[in-house]
Amino acid sequence: MTIFRIAARETVSYFRSSIGWVAIALYLLLSGFWIAFAALRPGEPATLRAFFGVSQWILLIVAPAISMRLIADEKRTGTFEALITAPVSDWQIVVGKYLGAVAFFIAMLLPTLAYVGLLELVSDPDYGPILAGYLGLILVGMLYLSVGLLTSAITENQIVSLLATVFFFILLELLSTTGGRWLGPPFDEALFPLSIFLRIADLAKGVIDTAHIAVFLAASAWFVVLTVVVVESRRWR
Repeated sequence: MTIFRIAARETVSYFRSSIGWVAIALYLLLSGFWIAFAALRPGEPATLRAFFGVSQWILLIVAPAISMRLIADEKRTGTFEALITAPVSDWQIVVGKYLGAVAFFIAMLLPTLAYVGLLELVSDPDYGPILAGYLGLILVGMLYLSVGLLTSAITENQIVSLLATVFFFILLELLSTTGGRWLGPPFDEALFPLSIFLRIADLAKGVIDTAHIAVFLAASAWFVVLTVVVVESRRWR
């Protein structure tokens, strides 16, 4: 299918560019540092909870760095105009590029399975929380990438796309958590569910709530749809 061809091309392009390898190196370096100094401490239970907790913050930088080039770079170089005039629909382009970024993102997580092997060597880990933690990382990564895809479609500047995505999630977290605590009842009941990090915290503890999964998937799909609308609007100009 056309979508999967676009996705495959996009995934391979990351491994052919420096940004892909820099993203992988940055994530593995920072997460490995946390494993060494926070996850494995003498006399304490060996767990990956610290790794999953810090990864959501690391990915707040790494995931937008992955998505910032998806459309912005093609618009900057002028190849996007040729792409949207090709015999392929806008939604196929957008969804293909998104799936390509998600595939690369999952490939970036694969080397961290070595941490699970390390945990197995020093303890008898409970794999339930580990599976839930990885599910949480994939879900939050998909959401970060979907918003990054949207900002990449809005601007031609990759750095602007990255910063806009990061600031969006920081403002969302401040509004949902700090704003909820400051306003108190009954507003906190409406604001706390908007917090990405509170939802990921449950998954990091091994709590797999279908409501969390549904929220992440629905939000990711929504931002991808908004990106399709933005791309289609270029044809109306």
